[in-house]
Amino acid sequence: MPVHSSRLTRIRALGTTGAVLLAVLSLPPAAVAAESAPTTPPRGSAHMGMGVAGHDGQDGLPTARSTQTEGVDVSSHQGNVAWNTLWNSGVRWAYAKATEGTYYSNPYHSQQYDGSYDVGMIRGAYHFGTPDTASGAAQADYFVNRGGGWTADGRTLPGVLDIEWNPYGDACYGKSASGMVSWIRDFLDQYKARTGRNAVIYTATSWWKQCTGNYSGFAATTPLWIARYASTAGELPAGWSTYTMWQYTSTGPTVGDHDRFNGTLDRVRALALG
Repeated sequence: MPVHSSRLTRIRALGTTGAVLLAVLSLPPAAVAAESAPTTPPRGSAHMGMGVAGHDGQDGLPTARSTQTEGVDVSSHQGNVAWNTLWNSGVRWAYAKATEGTYYSNPYHSQQYDGSYDVGMIRGAYHFGTPDTASGAAQADYFVNRGGGWTADGRTLPGVLDIEWNPYGDACYGKSASGMVSWIRDFLDQYKARTGRNAVIYTATSWWKQCTGNYSGFAATTPLWIARYASTAGELPAGWSTYTMWQYTSTGPTVGDHDRFNGTLDRVRALALG
């Protein structure tokens, strides 16, 4: 439909703003919708907590506790990390993304994984699970083969399965609750078969409820890393009475994603030793 002449006169009077508006008014509805539609991120770009603020919000920061130990988690988004700066700020443990699905390895993994170790931190690796692309066992193998293994050196933490909102499509990766539980079990079983350790589960309670039906069966053997950006960790997924780690913010200093280990440094070492 043509723009009415009097309306066009007013738009022209607005200069550049009017020209932009006129261009938008001239577009067919489908083109306007395409311009405003959110862009799906590229495969491989997922990282811990990328859906937390959008789904659960942010509500304050926790108070300092002497019984908790500060940590960080990093991915390719951080590039080469200033590990000395983090160490000097009190960070004592770290996790670096190693893999995603069976198609992506973090190109910065060596600098992040080895760099944290070299400054004295206790470190580990995590895998961003994509249950719609390959089986849990296949992804566990991919993870272990590309930096997600474990050694009994007292400074290497067990691997983490990061299972949360799908940044590339359906929140639950197209799986039913029972199908998701089976996929997670497949990953955990294969990781233990390969390394002798129980992997850690990183998740958010709201996602866990939505996509696993709040399944409680992993809690007896699997440490929980909970994601919640607030002054408390809040409600935990069914079965867990406490958390092992807590990602409490994505806007921390030096590196955005900061975490608390629910115990003193000797407990971090105990988890590393198994």
